[in-house]
Amino acid sequence: VQLQASGGGLVQAGDSLRLSCAASRRTSSNNAMGWFRQAPGKEREFVAVIGWSGGATIYADSVKDRFTISRDNAKNTVYLQMNNLKPEDTAVYYCAVARKPLAGRDRQDYAYWGQGTQVTVSS
Repeated sequence: VQLQASGGGLVQAGDSLRLSCAASRRTSSNNAMGWFRQAPGKEREFVAVIGWSGGATIYADSVKDRFTISRDNAKNTVYLQMNNLKPEDTAVYYCAVARKPLAGRDRQDYAYWGQGTQVTVSS
């Protein structure tokens, strides 16, 4: 499975961005899909995950109520709507396909990773 993330960019604090991640194979529609991010000098951290049917979601506390994860299984695509962005959201954002229909915050839950898209939020 290959993942292509897009939608990153340079924005100001308070702005919004929508990230997209398209998977190359339908396999992704049977498994959970998630977003992680990695800031310079920091470990990759969990952002959000959505179950295979779209009915179950988990968010990191730092993005809850600002970010929304969704998916379109017909397009093998997962989205991350990011509102009210803050400078601390600056990072490379990675999408990932989990090993199972449901997944959590642990990177070990995920089998395939995209190349990342840069999000930079200026104050």
